[in-house]
Amino acid sequence: MNNNIQTIIERYQGDKTRLLDMLLDIQRLYHYLPDAATAALAHGLNMSANDVRETHSFYHYFHSQPSGKHTLYLSHTVIARLKGYETVLAALEQATGAKIGSLDPSGTFGLYETACIGLSDQEPAMLIDEVVFTRLTADKVVRIIEQLKQGLTAAEIANPHKLPEDSIAYIDQLVESTICQAGPVFFQEPSDYSALLKRCLAQHPDQVIQTVIDARLQGLGGAGFGTGEKFRLCRQAVGETKYVICNADEGEPGTFKDRVLLTRSPKVVLLGMIIAAWAIGASQGILYLRAEYSYLRAFLEAQLAQLRAKGLLGDTILGQDFHFDIRIQMGAGSYVCGDESALIESCEGKRGTPRIKPPFPIQQGYLGMPTTVNNVETLAAVTRLIEEGSDWYAELGTDGSCGTRLFSVSGDCDRPGIYEVEWGMSLKQLLERVGATDPWAVQVSGPSGECVAVKKGADRCFAYDDLSCNGSLMIFNRSRDLLAIIRQFMQFFVDESCGICTPCRAGNTELLHKVERVIAGKACQQDLDEMVSWGQLVSSTSRCGLGATSPNPVLSTLQQFTELYQEKLVEPQGVLLPSFDKVAALLGSELARAELIPTTSINGSTQLSERVK
Repeated sequence: MNNNIQTIIERYQGDKTRLLDMLLDIQRLYHYLPDAATAALAHGLNMSANDVRETHSFYHYFHSQPSGKHTLYLSHTVIARLKGYETVLAALEQATGAKIGSLDPSGTFGLYETACIGLSDQEPAMLIDEVVFTRLTADKVVRIIEQLKQGLTAAEIANPHKLPEDSIAYIDQLVESTICQAGPVFFQEPSDYSALLKRCLAQHPDQVIQTVIDARLQGLGGAGFGTGEKFRLCRQAVGETKYVICNADEGEPGTFKDRVLLTRSPKVVLLGMIIAAWAIGASQGILYLRAEYSYLRAFLEAQLAQLRAKGLLGDTILGQDFHFDIRIQMGAGSYVCGDESALIESCEGKRGTPRIKPPFPIQQGYLGMPTTVNNVETLAAVTRLIEEGSDWYAELGTDGSCGTRLFSVSGDCDRPGIYEVEWGMSLKQLLERVGATDPWAVQVSGPSGECVAVKKGADRCFAYDDLSCNGSLMIFNRSRDLLAIIRQFMQFFVDESCGICTPCRAGNTELLHKVERVIAGKACQQDLDEMVSWGQLVSSTSRCGLGATSPNPVLSTLQQFTELYQEKLVEPQGVLLPSFDKVAALLGSELARAELIPTTSINGSTQLSERVK
């Protein structure tokens, strides 16, 4: 084992910031992280074993116990549950002999649930040994498991024609890139990448930044901060080395636009990183790719190699005194790493715990140096506006929301997939375009966004001052149980909280309990009032964006769908809340008393009292 661990350490030159990569390699080797392996890794890196455990215990996809020769993760999103999740899960448990969250008796299969894997347009979907399978049915699941039992690997099953893993054909064999509507900005490839970059490098970095500022491009990851202003501040920041990070940790449930951009326009995204590096004076870049997209890595590495071969990455790019290269950093399963500071911590080989701001990443980011973090869609837009000019981009959309936006559309509609629309389109127009079937509620921007009642908000517009969408659009018709959906959203936030701050860690758990009380018919008006006040408290006092937006499923539905809550309420009988369980409360007291003061029978044996029994 020690020889294997030493080889892995040497593969990354003993660089502690590559700890996640080393742990991923160890897990691929042993199918989990044995204590002996992590101890050897810690020794080789001059770290304590607890330091290593502190990191790997944070991430969803690391296992400290055996997880099976084949590890299966079934996506259990809200959309999956609309598309046959329960039937597929039952077929998986029957075929593998494993119950969800455990191993089968032989240790061959480990079956687990996971949050959104970026395939809401192709649910139900699952990962088997990092290989993706989509549009699952009970019959399809049985066939896959039977082939695994016969000795085939997941890769062999998914790729029977043995297509090269670094080819777009391989990606297309695994997943669909459903672009239902392309527009002027995205999925438009420059005719000559070298000429475009050469034209960019002929300008002073300040000119490039001013072009981005004049285009009025706002960050497309959700916050909407001015991209050009971010570049300007990062360029002005003091630091020996500066970094560009592409945030491809597309973890918001219901979102898959970045996956499609990375497969259909990868060089446009990567060129955006190169342009950003020239603008701020960076020499190193990191593309942080979520663990669920590991099947894209070989393809993206090939795209980087092609750029290096053309002199667009590496030393003296296009003969200029400009040195910049990009590496891919894999994630390991953590929604909160979508926060830019948590993502930076993860890039450094640590737990993805959000940092306190200020300082902001543009001041002290990766390794304490000035860093600009932009998402995939934003960087693609940078390339296009540099190609076409700031006036061209600024004329698209509205005065306050320039350009276009990609929507990942899923749920109850005829045409799920990717849509590029100009800012300013109304919700009603988009629903008509996607073929929404009896739309009742629309979850805008994923669970962290806003749930809009179509009857009340159909004329609202997508814009930063109205529906500021981060790209996810989930549509629900009137047959859906909206309270059950809200409960699942809140469970997601409870599961994904990093736990560092009390408002998020404890507050979301309490909000989840309140939703469960409503569903169970044990809530009263006081519970609803507390949901509002507690939700506002969590939102205003949490450390990062996860906590700030996590109460939104509750707060927005209380406002938009008040009747769903009101019709479930009951009147208190006396001074106790309807949810108070007197029997359970007394039982807890009796159990504690019995443990502390056990009763003794006539024959001397210790027994619980009859009341506890």
